[in-house]
Amino acid sequence: MAAGEASGDLLGAHLIGALNERRPGLLFAGIGGPRMQAAGFESRFPMEKLAVRGYAEALRHYREIMGIRRLLAEALLADPPELFIGVDAPDFNLGLERRLREKGVPTVHYVSPSIWAWRGGRIRKIGRAVNHMLVLFPFEQALYEKAGIPVTYVGHPLADIIPLEIDKEEARAQLRLPSGKRIVALLPGSRESELKYMADLFVKTAHRFLQELADVHFVCPTATRRTREMFEEALHRNGAQDLPLTLLFGHSHEALAAADVALVASGTATLEAALFKTPMVITYKMSPVTYALMRRMVYVRQVGLPNVLAGEALVPEFLQNKATPWALASALLELLRDPDRRARQVEKFHEIHLTLRQDTARKAADAVLRVLDGSAR
Repeated sequence: MAAGEASGDLLGAHLIGALNERRPGLLFAGIGGPRMQAAGFESRFPMEKLAVRGYAEALRHYREIMGIRRLLAEALLADPPELFIGVDAPDFNLGLERRLREKGVPTVHYVSPSIWAWRGGRIRKIGRAVNHMLVLFPFEQALYEKAGIPVTYVGHPLADIIPLEIDKEEARAQLRLPSGKRIVALLPGSRESELKYMADLFVKTAHRFLQELADVHFVCPTATRRTREMFEEALHRNGAQDLPLTLLFGHSHEALAAADVALVASGTATLEAALFKTPMVITYKMSPVTYALMRRMVYVRQVGLPNVLAGEALVPEFLQNKATPWALASALLELLRDPDRRARQVEKFHEIHLTLRQDTARKAADAVLRVLDGSAR
């Protein structure tokens, strides 16, 4: 198996657990993070080496990442596994999967690349690389069936983990947030490359918001020690050390559960916010070079997962140059002051949650075992 970032590590760990329940004695190795390792996985390279975002960032690390892929491929071909599972990380895994499959190793890819949003032609490359595709979202299944690629819709594990009903007061007490105040969650991303472009934006947005609504408290979960430091540096740069803020290490789920509204960097965190039924505004900024390249290839109007799953512009999105502190603060204030708009988001989020709650680990494990046993090759 090979996973490239925290979300893939979570998927991989749940899959390992479900496979171990059904087929004790399996051995798992490759590239994985702390959750997979806690489930008994042997990681031969640091997963963090693969966790880069966007063209500009990937280019800087290209030689190192390709070196890791070459070494892993050589090791797997020297001692072939019964099955290889690429967990997300398509730019890393698909090339590796194709090489392994050509040498007779069955391959499964877990999490479809966003072919519905951009670079749809990748499905031909996927067809050459994988024996079976596991998809998280229901609309993806038809795309693979049309292309003749074996596919199973497994739902999303977060929909299984996150409860359908959320107790905000309990979450606030757990985080020791002040009572009687509006709580705004700030989720500027989990990667250093994301904080580089969004830490100042989120701090300035919070400062602007505070000027309009004083009775507020912000909560910001950070993923690593370095991303926490980057957010603290942004607070100092912008003279916002006195911002009413609880800065957390981890605890993003608790922060979302506690919040009245959230400002969320586009990505998996937007799905998490939806599953916690937290009304939100979505934003994203990246390298200008990466954005210019991606804008030419994207063919969906909405990029946030809640909007894609809802099939409508449910959540406001502010990307790149449109992502200004004034615009984001205004959108958050409008959302906080409009109960009908919040209720509309929450209603659709509940529908999305029910659709994605599929006992994902069990479904994925069953599909993997069918490939392993040869019935789906």
